Amino acid sequence: MARKKIALVGAGQIGGTMALVLAQKQLGDVVLIDIPQTEGMPKGKALDIMEGRSVMGTSCNLSGSTDYADIAGADVVIVTAGVPRKPGMSRDDLLGINCGVIKTVGEAIKNTAPNAFVIVITNPLDAMVYNMQKVTGFPSNKVIGMAGVLDSSRLACFVAMELGVSAEDVKAVVMGGHGDTMVSLYDCVSVGGIPLSRLMSKEKFDELAKRTAGAGGEIVNLLVRGSAFYSPATSAIKMAEAYLLDKKSVLTCAVKLDGEYGVKGLYCGVPCVIGANGVEKIFDLSSSMNDAEKAAFANSVEACKKNADWVDANT
Repeated sequence: MARKKIALVGAGQIGGTMALVLAQKQLGDVVLIDIPQTEGMPKGKALDIMEGRSVMGTSCNLSGSTDYADIAGADVVIVTAGVPRKPGMSRDDLLGINCGVIKTVGEAIKNTAPNAFVIVITNPLDAMVYNMQKVTGFPSNKVIGMAGVLDSSRLACFVAMELGVSAEDVKAVVMGGHGDTMVSLYDCVSVGGIPLSRLMSKEKFDELAKRTAGAGGEIVNLLVRGSAFYSPATSAIKMAEAYLLDKKSVLTCAVKLDGEYGVKGLYCGVPCVIGANGVEKIFDLSSSMNDAEKAAFANSVEACKKNADWVDANT
């Protein structure tokens, strides 16, 4: 049986980390793609990981390239290409420049890997995955955005730190757009199966939810010359793994809504099932959300719509 092929468009910090994790997990052969001006970087990172395979105990092949033709036949394409945030910038500040990047990448994927499952990481996330699906024309179940997995993991981290428990025992759901308007659901957080409401006050939770919404900016300010890469990379690989191994994983991802939550035609972060057919099911939690959560989610959807409208008007 032939190995799966995973193409990583963007060989920067996120791309390099994803390549390493993919090799460790032995999910398939990897090709790192970057722009011609950085020819040595994708090749160097691929070779560096290749030289460590004996130590890692893996046999996956990795290569680097600046030619989009080399993603031909990829089963999964993960897109990180674009400009990262700098201190003082919001994700939306990247809208114009990264929209052009996604158009170029999307056309290349359409022409060379028409059957790929596409995961977008580039910010502003919800607008970029919306643009990717528009450019490729792929069915919406095959084009998805990485945001909720990361945001939920960040919230789980902060809850675990506050309670002094293992982060792997904390399950959380953070919905909506990948930005300041994201919505953390108090009633959807559990610790070892115990509802968070039995362990933490709503007031303390709200503090952690606020930190979660600003978590990306917190890291940008600390790094100064870059943005988060370890946690976004591992979050994207979790999504790719669910698809490649048909795991039917329940993950919060940016998916195209078709009437769920009263929203149609927009990408927004909600819980869904990821398996061999891509997005196989979307869970609509609107009937169990309280009025405050519904209002917050509607506000987040409006932020996604504003950016999607910009994409429509400028592409």
